[in-house]
Amino acid sequence: MKGTLLRFYVHENRKHRRILLYEWLLQQAKRLGIHGGSAFRAIAGFGRHGILHEEHFFELAGDLTVEIDFAVSDEDAERFLDFIRTERISIFYVRIPMEFGAVEGNM
Repeated sequence: MKGTLLRFYVHENRKHRRILLYEWLLQQAKRLGIHGGSAFRAIAGFGRHGILHEEHFFELAGDLTVEIDFAVSDEDAERFLDFIRTERISIFYVRIPMEFGAVEGNM
């Protein structure tokens, strides 16, 4: 199936409506009928301000990035982005054309 990899980047401690933003995105995607999503925590990185963040111990708890990915149809990607816009969330995203599917095998 042709579709979109819809990827968001947020700080792990950022909240929306008193819920961690990455958790909120996953909850809302599920509520909107998107069939799956995953969140991945970074170990190091830098953003538009050029500040390098790395996890050493506990001093950076909440300061690193979480990547949230959804493999969706183009229509679902646009619907989800429209919903996020109505929530007035300022968020960076990447939209990548992709092909996805499942390989069925014997279990």
